[in-house]
Amino acid sequence: MSTTSDQSGERFLPLSEPCLQGNEWQYVKECLDSGWISSVGAFVNRFEQRVAEYVGVKHAVATVNGTSALHVALLAAGVEPGDEVLVSTLTFIATANAIRYAGAHPVLIDSEPRWWQMDPQLVRDFLRRECRAENGELRNRVTGRRVRAIMPVHVLGHPVDLPAITAEAEAFGLRLIEDAAESLGASLNWRKIGATSDLACVSFNGNKTITCGGGGMLLTNSQSDAERARYLTTQAKDDAVEYIHNEVGYNYRMTNVLAAIGLAQLEQLDGFVQRRREIAAYYREHLSGCGLTWHTDAPGAVSTSWLSTALVDPLQCGVTACELRDELQRAKIQTRRLWQPMHLSPAHREAGAVLNGTADRLFERALSFPSTPNLTDADLRRVVAATEGVLRSRKRRAA
Repeated sequence: MSTTSDQSGERFLPLSEPCLQGNEWQYVKECLDSGWISSVGAFVNRFEQRVAEYVGVKHAVATVNGTSALHVALLAAGVEPGDEVLVSTLTFIATANAIRYAGAHPVLIDSEPRWWQMDPQLVRDFLRRECRAENGELRNRVTGRRVRAIMPVHVLGHPVDLPAITAEAEAFGLRLIEDAAESLGASLNWRKIGATSDLACVSFNGNKTITCGGGGMLLTNSQSDAERARYLTTQAKDDAVEYIHNEVGYNYRMTNVLAAIGLAQLEQLDGFVQRRREIAAYYREHLSGCGLTWHTDAPGAVSTSWLSTALVDPLQCGVTACELRDELQRAKIQTRRLWQPMHLSPAHREAGAVLNGTADRLFERALSFPSTPNLTDADLRRVVAATEGVLRSRKRRAA
């Protein structure tokens, strides 16, 4: 994807864009030449196999997007209408929406302040203080609903504290479903993200670590969960010849054309992640100590650094995150605030929430900077110079 330039020749620097520089054209041509372009074909099978091998799981089921993977993962995990699912409040809305698609209710869990991931202590407090065991099930004391699963989001591609959250899930017999949309290529304690939970879901949207233009994938070591997911994503077809369907299924299968692109992208994944991490390190080196506090990796964690993100302290910077965003936009540099936390979203105002104020603070102060792997060193110097220029200008005005 190319970026546009104005008459001065200065190009627009996007937040995150696809890098199509491998075998994408070759594989798409092979796919078109084969005539197999829809949801059946060799590339879909190869892409599933390669992603499973990369992450270190036994099964992968390719879907039309990351949201559909989340939806089907919930159904495969046994989440039913009326159940509750613990989920990160700091996330793109698709995660909470998928819970609603399953007829379940999200319980929104705030972030811990150091690395901005789902707070294990809040999970522990909710499960131990706000729930009760009843007939072999865990139920919310207030709503009476069954608590069925935990769905943490690896925010910005940084691993959640999986050992702590897994311990809680196992203690209470809950299914653990990772939203790994931004973290394909990340690892925790030398294990790839997605390798250890009941189910994990990744996204191949245009701005993710690798892309098919769209698409997603469900990952699991459980053969029964994989079979259930594959069944549901192909319209719950019960007869290979006749149109027999014993339950409602979904048209969620990834197409062969998208899988061809994804396969070529997967071949470049490690390089993409390495470059994103280099970009994050560059920003930390050159834009620290000026009122910007950059997101970093926890011990044992290797993030994808999907979007390099800093907290903007208005007292030190002389500018808010929104004001800095607008100033950089005028310099043709795209930045973006984090998502509105789900407990503030009108779409999920009825959801229960366990809060500590961290997500609110992140929403107010966090700003993500250009993080595309094909950014040049000159591009990065331009981002740094423009940011420093805004901060100097604002400080002079304040003086």
